[in-house]
Amino acid sequence: MSSDFSLEYLGITNQNVARNLSRAMLYQEAILRDEGAAISNLGGLMLRSGEKTGRCPKDKRVVNIEGLTDDVWWGKVNIPLDPHNYEINRERAIDYFNTVSQLYVFDGFAGWDPAYRIKVRVICTRPYHALFMQNMLIRPDEQDLEEFGLPDFTIMNAGKFPANRQTDQMSSKTSIALNFEANELTILGTEYAGEMKKGVFSIMHYIMPKQGVLSMHCSANEGEDGDVSLFFGLSGTGKTTLSADPRRALIGDDEHCWTEDGVFNIEGGCYAKAIGLSADKEPEIFDAIRFGSVLENVVYDPNTHVVDFDDSSITENTRVAYPIDFIENAKIPCVGGHPKNIIFLTYDAFGVLPPISKLTSSQAMYHFISGYTAKVAGTEDGVTEPQATFSACFGDAFLVLHPARYAEMLAEKMDTHGAKAWLINTGMTGGSYGVGSRMKLSYTRAIIDAIHSGSLDEVDTVTDPVFGVEIPTEVPGVPSEVLIPRDTWADAAEYDVAAEKLAQLFTTNFEEYREASSEEIASASPRS
Repeated sequence: MSSDFSLEYLGITNQNVARNLSRAMLYQEAILRDEGAAISNLGGLMLRSGEKTGRCPKDKRVVNIEGLTDDVWWGKVNIPLDPHNYEINRERAIDYFNTVSQLYVFDGFAGWDPAYRIKVRVICTRPYHALFMQNMLIRPDEQDLEEFGLPDFTIMNAGKFPANRQTDQMSSKTSIALNFEANELTILGTEYAGEMKKGVFSIMHYIMPKQGVLSMHCSANEGEDGDVSLFFGLSGTGKTTLSADPRRALIGDDEHCWTEDGVFNIEGGCYAKAIGLSADKEPEIFDAIRFGSVLENVVYDPNTHVVDFDDSSITENTRVAYPIDFIENAKIPCVGGHPKNIIFLTYDAFGVLPPISKLTSSQAMYHFISGYTAKVAGTEDGVTEPQATFSACFGDAFLVLHPARYAEMLAEKMDTHGAKAWLINTGMTGGSYGVGSRMKLSYTRAIIDAIHSGSLDEVDTVTDPVFGVEIPTEVPGVPSEVLIPRDTWADAAEYDVAAEKLAQLFTTNFEEYREASSEEIASASPRS
């Protein structure tokens, strides 16, 4: 397969380049070229991502260009890479591209607001990766494609080829390197498609705040009256599930920006966890598994091709990627007004936090900067069971600037537009992980419904003695005994110990951000 489209401007001389193939053609290419590719009984394309079944944050690098990246939040999230070493990896990727029998290109957009969208070019060797990014980016029409020109950012996914371990600053055979001078993301040594998706997110986290736009790791939906809600949280906390509400229009499930005019979705699709998926529990997501969707690392019957969504033998991080218009009530274009409710979702592995809390402005900023949750099994390479963690802005792995920059922007926008803030625990109740049970999804949905209806605005509350948040004493559809976490534990004294432990973890974590935070934010610390 060849075309007149050329990548020679990048040093890629391979003439077998297929640009923006149709879904049907990418299916055909995958069956022919992607080892192990199969079509599920529901119509989704099933593939394996190889050795890596989750992101590799320890292998992420940002090229340290003097004068350009002085404001990057350097450290464990953004590890610097010398320009020379980046060029070695880039040349390694291009050399690999020039040896393969077929290259695939997808040109699309990131950002539904035309005033802020960027043009992204994806170059890859696997049809699966091209279809994945066709789902995750905003798909251009024929005229857009004709006028596309050179991209604003290029992803070179040579993930089937490893990085050279002997190259300076390499920690393994895997390398995910962002270069904000060349406007490139180069991937070696991992075929996990999520690295491309999150690479685009990191790009937006760098360029959007410089334009006065807040980039956010959250889902968003809209009610019949135009009221917008944002759901913040890491993978596995419920962003995708809770935003896919049949009574509300879905703006997006994971990545958004907040401008002077409202919010817009960065992506053209959704990337949902598939472990435990069923038509009964999550019908909107289940119904999106059809021709054009990508099922990643799932186990299926070799004869019927029926997927066993409960089988985690490959990974806990099984995924399905699909265009957002596969969701029946998706709002196209994916834009909305200013948010009315800001909802922070946390998976509390300690079983200490209440299922619903009302937050003051200072508490909202404190919990946004803290970003307490737990890493859910399989979301990252090597994580096999939930681990309590703190992730600034509920997504520090994707931040490029200091978390305080994003927190200040969120505070300003919430204050300007009168948004209310809530903290919701979708994690453990009645005890810590291994003793208690996970909060019922039906309860969490009832809580979300109550927020949207406004029934919690004037309800009586009690103050949590440790965290200082206000806990509603009544929520329609939720047993009152579930609302106060201390009352759900068999031994209240054990709860007190756990609460004190979690409070201390909050306090210790906040020390990293205290210097750049206001006294108002610091005043919302737990009362340990």
